[in-house]
Amino acid sequence: MTVSDRVIFLQERTPLALLPAITLVPLARRLEPMTLAAGETVVEAGQNPQGLYIVWQGKLETEAELNGVSFLPGAVINLEALLLEQPVEQTIRTITDSTLWFVDRAQFQALVEQYPGILQTFTRQLVDAMKRLSFQFDLEQERQGILRPYLVAKARRGVIGRSRYGDRLRAEIREAASHRRSVLIFGEPGLEKDNLAALIHFGSSQRRQPIIKVDCGQLQASGADLFGRSGGRLGLLGAIGQGTLVLNNPNELDADLVKPVAQLLKTGQYRPVGRNGNAPLVTAEARIILLSEQGLPVLNDAVDETIKVPPLRVRKADLEDWVNYYLSLICRRRGTGRISVTPEAIRRLQSYDFPNNLRELENLVERAAAQLSGGGLITEEIIWPAQSKKKQLRLNLLNRYPNLRRFLRSPWWPDRINYGLTLGLFAVVIAVLWFGPQQRENNVALTVFWAWWWPLVLLSFPFVGRLWCAVCPFMIYGEVTQWISQKLFPGRLKRWPRQAADRWGGWFLFALFALILIWEEVWHLEDSAYLSACLLLLITAGAMIFSALFERRFWCRYLCPIGGMNGMFAKLSITELRAQQGTCSAECTTYQCYKGGPAKGEGQETNGCPLYSHPAQLEDNRDCVLCMTCLKACPHRSVELNLRPPGIELWTTHRPRAAEVALMFLLLGAVYLHRLPELEARLGIDLPTGTTLGHSLVSLGILALPALLPLTIEGGQWIWRKSQGLTPRPVIRLAYGYLPLVWAANLAHYLRLGLGEGGRILPVSLATFGASGINLPVWVAHPAVVAFLQGATLLLGMALSVWLTTKICRQSGPQRWIQHACTGLLGLSLWWLIPGF
Repeated sequence: MTVSDRVIFLQERTPLALLPAITLVPLARRLEPMTLAAGETVVEAGQNPQGLYIVWQGKLETEAELNGVSFLPGAVINLEALLLEQPVEQTIRTITDSTLWFVDRAQFQALVEQYPGILQTFTRQLVDAMKRLSFQFDLEQERQGILRPYLVAKARRGVIGRSRYGDRLRAEIREAASHRRSVLIFGEPGLEKDNLAALIHFGSSQRRQPIIKVDCGQLQASGADLFGRSGGRLGLLGAIGQGTLVLNNPNELDADLVKPVAQLLKTGQYRPVGRNGNAPLVTAEARIILLSEQGLPVLNDAVDETIKVPPLRVRKADLEDWVNYYLSLICRRRGTGRISVTPEAIRRLQSYDFPNNLRELENLVERAAAQLSGGGLITEEIIWPAQSKKKQLRLNLLNRYPNLRRFLRSPWWPDRINYGLTLGLFAVVIAVLWFGPQQRENNVALTVFWAWWWPLVLLSFPFVGRLWCAVCPFMIYGEVTQWISQKLFPGRLKRWPRQAADRWGGWFLFALFALILIWEEVWHLEDSAYLSACLLLLITAGAMIFSALFERRFWCRYLCPIGGMNGMFAKLSITELRAQQGTCSAECTTYQCYKGGPAKGEGQETNGCPLYSHPAQLEDNRDCVLCMTCLKACPHRSVELNLRPPGIELWTTHRPRAAEVALMFLLLGAVYLHRLPELEARLGIDLPTGTTLGHSLVSLGILALPALLPLTIEGGQWIWRKSQGLTPRPVIRLAYGYLPLVWAANLAHYLRLGLGEGGRILPVSLATFGASGINLPVWVAHPAVVAFLQGATLLLGMALSVWLTTKICRQSGPQRWIQHACTGLLGLSLWWLIPGF
């Protein structure tokens, strides 16, 4: 290439065209070509320039990660550094194979000294460039100041969940990120719609541009902060450039702004605010995303695309993924071990609709994790969603009677009663049963157990529920065993196998109760003192063994046959222990009522709930023994002892269990079994009870007999509905309607012993120790009075069963009337069986 060709290139393609030809000719003579391969470094940042480079062919680029500058043919490199005699600011490398023209630094400086016009020309150019840069800097500062309060730094998280709803939402976000059209993200509160908008922006090609979120309710009615002022301050739309503008809650826009925003969505143009309202239209470069919980037809019709975010109540399959995600964040933040969650806890969450969606779920998981120290397992007992109607028809006895509160928080309940009285008294009872007279009429302990304890504990269920378990001697000896084992082998107690216990514990105690009833009938435990002692000792041994193996009261919660009966009948109680869920959620951070811990405020030091139940999540009286540990531990006065409608949980918060229904029918069969001689006499048959095996088989058949009628009818209905192609109805929930009749039948049976023999306690006490109490007073009810009270009890049980069935089965239909008929037939059979009716 000739010198004249080079001069023409410099004049037409480079910034050096500002110089006169007389200056460009000597420069063109000094240019030397150099060829560089792709990826080679031309100049290094911070180094003194080696000379002047002019790109003839190829492409070069600076090394900056953001806003890199490209150099194409005609670009001049190092001119400013050579004129100002300063180091190079940026490293420049070749992108493609390139050819450059090069002038050595010494030759260029000599050329500048020879032709001073070079320096003068580019000094004026540099001054103009500085003015432009200063103006741009001021403009950028103003722009950043406008955007800074609204900037969104990044998306918090992706779309979590593997359900079809989650997959569809991810696909819609990817689609929205692929274009620049306006989008409406519509959904209920708490669905993190702002995070979805951020996902769209940061997944798009404009991810390096800013994204801002603006609450429409805070925009000026004039629109000046959104659209800017004509000839004045920039608005958000002008400042954001090609970024993304997220308008939150557009339904809260001022009425005067609705139409301009709709025009912006439809045409992409807006009018800055001016004095006369005639400012020229401006085309917006920004991408617009709306976030809304309520429809606004004017704006909804103006957007190009709508994404409907599914609420959490329809994404139940994603709950476990969300819970595990929140738990991973909590563990990372705390630096603790892994926290996992049981399937039962997930099912409990899946039964709740979450009106505040993800926001509410996150708070709930935070609350549950706070109850665990370090890693651990979140069970259904420590994770509870808000429940509706839990405060209706309740009277807090602790507020009405402060002395009752003081007593229940005192050391007397139940510790001093248990360890000062029950512990020793039970040992005396066992000794009297074992070594005393063996007949009931001569053994006070046997009389107390069969003629006092049974009717009194049955009478207590409708009033105080499972209160007996708080002073039960079985578990007192279990706690003593646990204390001794901890002293000998510290820290050796095992965690509860909850999943296995929930699945099989109810069936274990059902089988154990069935064996006890058969043993009672075949060996006549009511009139055999040492065998009654063996029964009590066997149950005590179970409590002691499992207390030595597992923490707290595992035996009471899952395996004790008496505890299973108590928990079932406690559902009928007019009292309940619960907690104010709002107080627990908002104020409690220690969860000492559940975990145990030192004294805090007015809360006392405790070891936590023995049954691992939190009073704020209690929905069933079966899970509370009224030990009042939670009442003593709570520093916020959240725990309540309420009066309530009897059995209200059975038609509100109750969760039916097949093993419990089986136990209920077993206890109904026990009444028929206790009346086996009367049954034989009434029917005029002679059952094969002469041998132990025969008597045991007959007893087993009698125990199953009462369940045959409802099960046969329900089974026939199930088969009929199945044959008609109809969905079979679940019967376990409705079966609890028989519970009052079962309770009344057992009470009616034991009234004969209580009213006929309980009043002989004084002479029997003397007879136990070989003395005669023939002249001591007795209180015995007339047989007609006993029969009347038994009949009244059965009628009450039938009426309550009909009422409870109606409450559980809210809609009238064949199923309800069939169960009413079964209740009547069972009640009439009991009426016929019990003597005197």
